[in-house]
Parts: sequence; C-alpha cells; structure tokens
Amino acid sequence: MALLKTPAAYLFDMDGLLLDTERMFLEAFLTLTDDLGIATEEAKAFFGGLVGTSSKVTTKRLHEFLPHQTDVAEFDQRWRLLHQDNVVHGVPTKPYAIEVLQAIQDAKVPMAVVTSTHGPSAQHHLQKAGILPFFETVCTGDEVVANKPDPEPYLEGSRRLGVDPAHCVAFEDSDFGTTAAVRAGCLTVQIPDLRPPNTPLPDLGQIVARDLRHGAVQIGLFEDALT
Repeated sequence: MALLKTPAAYLFDMDGLLLDTERMFLEAFLTLTDDLGIATEEAKAFFGGLVGTSSKVTTKRLHEFLPHQTDVAEFDQRWRLLHQDNVVHGVPTKPYAIEVLQAIQDAKVPMAVVTSTHGPSAQHHLQKAGILPFFETVCTGDEVVANKPDPEPYLEGSRRLGVDPAHCVAFEDSDFGTTAAVRAGCLTVQIPDLRPPNTPLPDLGQIVARDLRHGAVQIGLFEDALT
C-alpha cells in the first residue's frame, strides 16, 4: 500500500487497539469457562478466534464451543455483566493511544471510531477512558447491516466524515478488522493484540506495527518515535 502524504481522516478500531478491553473480556471469559471445567489454554485459544467478530458471530461460536448442557444465553449475559463489573474500575488505553490521538487532533485531521461493539457500550467505554472527545463520530456494530470483515463499517465511518476511504488511514488489531479496512480501500495499519498461538497474519498489503507509536512512525505521522 502506498503511503498517504496528507490523510483526509483517521479511522480507529476500539477494543484491543485504543482500549485494552480485550484482555478484560478474556479475564471474564476465563472465570466463567473455568467454572465449566474448560482448560485455560483451550479457552484462550477459542477466545483468540473471537477477536474482531460481532456479537452475533460470538454467540454462534459459543454454541459450538461450550458444553452441550450450557445455557448459552445465560452464559453470554453473565459474561457481559462480569465484564461490566470490571469496567467500573476503569477502562485502560493501549500504549501511546493518547499521544497519537493528540497529535492527530493538533494537526486538525478528523477521526472516527469504527467498532463492532454496540453503541451504548462503545460510547461508555470511550467516555470512561477519557478519549471520546477526540472523535467526530463513533460508528458501531449495531449501526451497520454487515460487520467486519465486510468493508461496510469503514465505508460508513468515512462517509460520516465526508471523505473518500481511499484517503483514510485505518488502525486495526484483528484480522477481521484489517480485512474490512483494506477492502474499504483504506491505508491500513495492523497492530496485533490477542492472537491464537502460531497464527500468521493475513497478507493483505497492510502495514504491521508493534504498537500505535510504531504504526504512527511508519505512516509518517511522526518523523521519529515519540519521546
């Protein structure tokens, strides 16, 4: 992918990219699967395959993974309630998230969040983390017909900002999200978060970075690493 000299907008995934919430979801998941006698490593591997999926896909996969006698709807509700309890104590941002967002804001380039998480939860988490004011809009999973890896979320996010997706930089952590952003035509930076062991990254022409600072340097947002 060719670098953009002057991006028209920046589009950010939320969970696992801006917010360290995937680990919080995993913590709650491991608590509940341990109660069902599921080995920790098995549960972790399964969870890794959920990263970046919609709630509908997650529920479908839970039906396939959990023991047959499990009430999946009850499990799903308990999981989300346990996560909500954890969130009460704060929503941590990923390393360098604030610095990168502040630099883009200082450059007066618009930003949007493009997430599979539903509206109320997304707004709450961003507000709780103190980064909601950086964004012009938050495009959530319940506001689009098709979720990642379909490009629609990124097409909608760029539409709301009034820009061509081909002139946008997208930051993602998951394979599904990266696929969606690339298919939408965005210059895409993938910063992997939680992944199943020995799982190769998709070869989609995306830029791969170890963290947000590294990604910002690679696309030319900063001439060198932040200090």
